[in-house]
Amino acid sequence: MKKSAKVPIVSIIGWSGSGKTTLLEKLIPELAGRGCRVATVKHYSHGFDMDREGKDTWRHRKAGAACTVLSSAGQLALVRDMDHDASLDEIRDRFIHDADIILSEGFKRDSAPKIEVFREALGEEPLCRTIDDVMAVMSDVPLGVGCICLGLDEVGKLADLIEENFLKT
Repeated sequence: MKKSAKVPIVSIIGWSGSGKTTLLEKLIPELAGRGCRVATVKHYSHGFDMDREGKDTWRHRKAGAACTVLSSAGQLALVRDMDHDASLDEIRDRFIHDADIILSEGFKRDSAPKIEVFREALGEEPLCRTIDDVMAVMSDVPLGVGCICLGLDEVGKLADLIEENFLKT
């Protein structure tokens, strides 16, 4: 895989219920099977809370810790207070250093290149008509838009596109 100063980022965007997570569940093993180390970042526009009340990390944060790290032999998790919604570049630069590519879910307003998942049944217009940097659309219907259009099951072709644009030396 390509080694560059900064890990490339590609955002998977789409309306709620379009299948962004399902696409990621197919794309991650496709890229991993090609020798790519994939990191993911999920955006929650309304915030989240990983800690469960009464657990040690919850108690640490309740006591005033601004940052808590949960560590074991096989995993590490970081929960920290933020005073802003971090950009993908900030998340990459501060926390992700050992991946070949970052696939994000959401972040449709970020400047990273985007792949849209579109389903006609949702009754919405394709986001690529109003959002910049959409390089491809995965859709259940043909679309007349100004970027590459693939079927929802053409994950191999999508992985080829990502590999060619972001991972080849």
